[in-house]
Amino acid sequence: MNTVRDAKRIVVKIGSSTLTYENGSLNLRRMEKVARILSDFVNAGKQVVLVTSAAVAAGRNKMGLDHKPYTTEEKQAMAAVGQCELMSMYERFFAEYGHTVAQVLITRDTYENATARKNATNTLKMLLKMGVVPIVNENDTVSFEEIEFGDNDTLSACVAILVSADVLINLSDIDGLYDSDPHTNPSAKLVPTVEKIDDHILAMAGGAGSDRGTGGVVTKLKAAEIAIGAGIEMFLINGTEPDLLYKLFEGERVGTHFLAERV
Repeated sequence: MNTVRDAKRIVVKIGSSTLTYENGSLNLRRMEKVARILSDFVNAGKQVVLVTSAAVAAGRNKMGLDHKPYTTEEKQAMAAVGQCELMSMYERFFAEYGHTVAQVLITRDTYENATARKNATNTLKMLLKMGVVPIVNENDTVSFEEIEFGDNDTLSACVAILVSADVLINLSDIDGLYDSDPHTNPSAKLVPTVEKIDDHILAMAGGAGSDRGTGGVVTKLKAAEIAIGAGIEMFLINGTEPDLLYKLFEGERVGTHFLAERV
């Protein structure tokens, strides 16, 4: 089976470092390409949910903030400003290819509270049924430590569970999982397939991500653990080359494939 080609419902996550330039400005060419490819997936009969980061990064750039927000209040303010910018661009790009988008902002409390979770699930599935592309982000404007996911890798895995996705594709600024840090070890090898996330696999993970993001390989493994534990396949691929999504669709071996556990 071609996991991506045969999937009916796909969740795609794209991180801040992939969506922005080093100065924090939105990488519009990359956003446009992702919107075009995902629109093509919808045209091919798939239901697609996009989990996006970069609201805080976009807010930082728009407000001229030269550092990562230090306080919760500063982060919330930047998210409020940046989310508007982010959705404006997504709406414009998807509309160019004939598709409607919807903004869905959630917190961990939404996922863990039974009533809120049911409502979120119903809304997302109805949007998909209507042919809309839900664009999900954490509600950073009201989130605080006790109710936040903390990173959109974890959020994307939880969203995949909410919508009963077949596949989760994590677009990052890395090619996949390596057996050691490729930045310090030129002999590091890409791990094409992971059947189980154990201590050996966890030992391969590095630390935090870039100044514009919140994750790293650790959070991506955490997301994979959540997804495959729920029976959802996950791919970790390099989002700086969105055309790799087509290669996945065509059955080529790209990035790291985390095999779902049988549930």
